[in-house]
Amino acid sequence: MVALRWLIAWGRSVVAYVVVGLYILVLGPLALAIALATRRPEVLYWTGYAGVRLALAIPGIRVRADGIEHVRLDRPAVYCANHTSNVEPPILFALFLPLFPRLHILYKAGLRKTPVLGKAFELAGFVGVHRGEPEKSAATISEAARTLRRGGSFVIFPEGTRSRTDELLPFKKGGFVMALEAQTPIVPVAILGARAAMSRGSAQVRAATVSVRFGPPIPTAGRDYSHRNVLIAEVRAEIERLRALGPVG
Repeated sequence: MVALRWLIAWGRSVVAYVVVGLYILVLGPLALAIALATRRPEVLYWTGYAGVRLALAIPGIRVRADGIEHVRLDRPAVYCANHTSNVEPPILFALFLPLFPRLHILYKAGLRKTPVLGKAFELAGFVGVHRGEPEKSAATISEAARTLRRGGSFVIFPEGTRSRTDELLPFKKGGFVMALEAQTPIVPVAILGARAAMSRGSAQVRAATVSVRFGPPIPTAGRDYSHRNVLIAEVRAEIERLRALGPVG
């Protein structure tokens, strides 16, 4: 039975990679062309949303969410989540449907040179991060803060990489400085069960139920850069509290 489940999981994984790959190759350039011609990034968001739903459905990944009322278009926020698996970004993207087209991400600036992807990120208002370059990183934070002040929201994974266990890694400060600069609240997000769907170092995508818990926003109004460590500790503690509640029933 174990071998059979392993074969089924790999079969679903291969089908998912092929189908989603073809989806991106065929519809990606078309959606980008339409978005550029109309100057409407919503086309990219909806195309991406459909692709993500397809990518999650084929291997049998189910998502249960609690506290989704904290995801609001009328209030800019920085959504701060723990990170253990590559399935977490697409899962959050699907849950953040109410934020389209004001949802933004921080991405590696080098991806800007990728022909289709770079142009799509630019049109969507995503912000490129220059790692290891302090001056450029500071400029990136200020650019992201301006986006927040204009009504956009960001999703960040403050650990900066995937944890191999259920333990939270140290948080990087960039996203918190961004929120403080824009005086924008931070919404803690706890993701449970994602490693069962796809573990770090494996390309296999398995059927699993992933729970996502959104906590109430943590305010930054009246705080400044000197409060960054306290803010990080507050957000970390809230994510731990949400994770301790266990899977969404």
